Amino acid sequence: MRASGAPIPRQRRAPVPGPRQEYLDAFDEDDDVFARGTPASAHAADAYASVTDWSAGTPVGVRSDGLDEDDAEPTGPPAPGKGAKGRAFTGIAAAAVTTVLAVVVAGQVADDRGGPDVQSQSATDQARDVRDSASRADGRAPGTDSGTTALTYGEAMGRTYPLGATLKGSGKFDAVPGIAEAPGSGQKFTYRVDVEQGLGLDAELFAEAVQKTLNDPRSWAHDGARTFERIYSGKPDFVITLASPGTTADWCAKSGLDTTVDNVSCDSAATERVMINAYRWAQGSETYGDEIHAYRQMLINHEIGHRLGYGHVTCDKDGGLAPVMQQQTKFIDHDGIHCLPNPWPYPNS
Repeated sequence: MRASGAPIPRQRRAPVPGPRQEYLDAFDEDDDVFARGTPASAHAADAYASVTDWSAGTPVGVRSDGLDEDDAEPTGPPAPGKGAKGRAFTGIAAAAVTTVLAVVVAGQVADDRGGPDVQSQSATDQARDVRDSASRADGRAPGTDSGTTALTYGEAMGRTYPLGATLKGSGKFDAVPGIAEAPGSGQKFTYRVDVEQGLGLDAELFAEAVQKTLNDPRSWAHDGARTFERIYSGKPDFVITLASPGTTADWCAKSGLDTTVDNVSCDSAATERVMINAYRWAQGSETYGDEIHAYRQMLINHEIGHRLGYGHVTCDKDGGLAPVMQQQTKFIDHDGIHCLPNPWPYPNS
């Protein structure tokens, strides 16, 4: 109830329709509608950002002090007040813009493949690069889009591999896992294959070459007289060892042999080890040229021949095959006699 004689207040007329000040206030340059932090929807565009950005010291969305950015204390002077309605519409506008951005980002992820799919593909490419590097290191062909493709045995045996002529390794050996049963019924010899650590050569290829070479009919298994079996545990008859030039020299010296001249291999008869010089295995010799596969077969047959009791001989017919027990790494021709390289004890079998 009004006091008697008090003037009647005038009713305000509705404002003329036009731009609503609350919307103008909501986008005033003094306000930052994104000050609250990146909306969760924006993170969907880079779902793996916190685990794939290895160059950054702090994962995306986390401060250096361990707090989530959305939970960080506000900094700087407060924004000028706009009144309750202004703040309400500011929130509405911010939510609207956030929703639009989320739709746009989601569309980019689905249509442009700019999010996790791309990063997943990048990770696959990196894994393939690692596999290809490993394949090149152990003599296998780089992978294709459908996966890695290994070289055939013949292809791998026909390639040379990098290894220094003066390398001296750790002197520590790893036995190549697995067994390869003797295929024949002749006198059986068991052997283990050891490879010096750190050579960077394909140990399994070496082990496969030993088994295939020794049991070839042209080798010491000729006519079923002998058969050879690779074992992994237990006591073998001998140990075929692939080692650096320096380590080879150390083991050969135990049997009074000097392999430093011409950088050769040996059967260290006073020990269990038949030493194959890894430099020769990897690089071959001038006497065999590009015939690295045949040269490797000769290395195996020659040194195992010593273990079986055979000594050095030379060819005695011009134009004939050099005997496998000739020192073919050092020479093929001798005393005016021209010989041909030969990796087999029984080449005509």
